[in-house]
Amino acid sequence: MSKEAIAKKAAVVETTADYFGKAASAIIVDSRGLTVAEDTELRKELREAGVTLRVIKNKILTRAAEKAGFEDLNDVFVGPSAVAFSDEDPVAPAKILKKFADAHEALTLKGGMIEGKIASIEEIEAYAAMPSREDLLSMLANVLQAPVRNVAYAVKAVADKKSEEDAA
Repeated sequence: MSKEAIAKKAAVVETTADYFGKAASAIIVDSRGLTVAEDTELRKELREAGVTLRVIKNKILTRAAEKAGFEDLNDVFVGPSAVAFSDEDPVAPAKILKKFADAHEALTLKGGMIEGKIASIEEIEAYAAMPSREDLLSMLANVLQAPVRNVAYAVKAVADKKSEEDAA
């Protein structure tokens, strides 16, 4: 192999290691068997959520994962591998890929990394089942509003009772 080819592969390993290092999550899937339309649909959904899907050779993934400190992922780099990297929302790729895998048998989850920790398929599915960040914030807002709302209802009830007494 020429020095030029080796340098190119080293650059790809370095770039992929950077992806692993910066990612909030990286989910590895086998997308073999998806039609072009299905693959396009999946990539569109991921892109809209700020997730990047890359098909990368296993040897490069192995070297990049080792370089980034995720050598425990090497067991999942068997057969065709595509990696969904998310820099912001660690749960977004898990949600999208799990939903898509449920609808399309050709897509299978293989494993991944979420917030710097190796995640099994079961853990990825558990993350996918969690409510989104927006849903959790909405639930928190409702919980925080409940006491204030109850006080407001009590004050209104006292005011209404006082009005009735004054009218009588």
